Amino acid sequence: MDRQRRPGQLSLLLSSPRVAPGLLSSSAWAALGEARAVVAADPTAAQARAIAAAGLQVLAVPPAALHSPQGLAEHLLGLVAGVASGAGTNDGTIDGSKDGTIVWIGSPDGDPGLAEALAVSLPEEDPPILELLVGSWDTPGARLLDAVSVMDRLRSPGGCPWDAEQTHASLTPYLIEEAYEAAEVLDQLDGPDADRDDAADELGDVLLQVLFHARVAAEHEEDPFDIDDVAAGLVAKLVRRHPHVFAGGDAATPQAVEANWELIKAEEKPDRQHPLDGIPVGMPELARARKVASRLRRAGQVEWLREWVEARVAQRDPGALLLEAVLDLHDGDVDASAALRHTLRSLTEDARELG
Repeated sequence: MDRQRRPGQLSLLLSSPRVAPGLLSSSAWAALGEARAVVAADPTAAQARAIAAAGLQVLAVPPAALHSPQGLAEHLLGLVAGVASGAGTNDGTIDGSKDGTIVWIGSPDGDPGLAEALAVSLPEEDPPILELLVGSWDTPGARLLDAVSVMDRLRSPGGCPWDAEQTHASLTPYLIEEAYEAAEVLDQLDGPDADRDDAADELGDVLLQVLFHARVAAEHEEDPFDIDDVAAGLVAKLVRRHPHVFAGGDAATPQAVEANWELIKAEEKPDRQHPLDGIPVGMPELARARKVASRLRRAGQVEWLREWVEARVAQRDPGALLLEAVLDLHDGDVDASAALRHTLRSLTEDARELG
């Protein structure tokens, strides 16, 4: 093919900012090694430095080409066509006499507008080949790193004044409120009015509270802990309480898993001498009643509990009437709180229809 008609190729290297610089796919490294030139907005940026550390030269485009996406697009297409000049560093420039691909190392900000500018700047005759060269992908859970980073920015000097003044005490009501809102939405996920986007949003609000409390805790002068400590403790607990998964233990049924869980938890918390120890007194009353019933059932005291409740009902104790209903529902494996929420939801809808 005549050199004047060679279309050339521009490869846009895409990599995740949540993956360590230099951890690229084999196809990306092969393309970088075979390229006529590798260019970047800033050769001192982390990804560019990692590529240069592998022995590849990374050249900079002129500052004037970075003023707008359109200017950058035109400059990159000019490099591919061999007509642009001025790309390089003190160590070298692009040799326009060589064949091969120009690889653009994506900027940390994702080069907003570049793809659109390239689309409108392509020449009509013999347009170059444009390739999205995927160098790395986000791993599952990688966006959690973004959430941690945003929370850190909000809480740091120059961030949000409201966020900066919050304490564990001031945030706790929001944690409780967000948990209730999440429970309300999650209750409906299996129904005809399920809103999965809303559920994801509400769970994000709960996650925010965890991140917020961990960030506040990291600032404690004498005994700090951070989100990594929270996650590390959770991982250790999950592994420890699932020996049938991680340590060759035996638990073939959900009931066996639950029994093992309780035994392991009892070993972890030897200070809890009674089945009802550790139940927060601040729990909502229906949820606390169900928890009490569950604990006493596992302890083999369910008959005693029934007799106690019946005696209090005979004394016309109104609380015992409610507790009796909770026990009846618990026997049927029904969560009283969830059942009442469902009933109240139906009542609200029917009442609204009345006008």
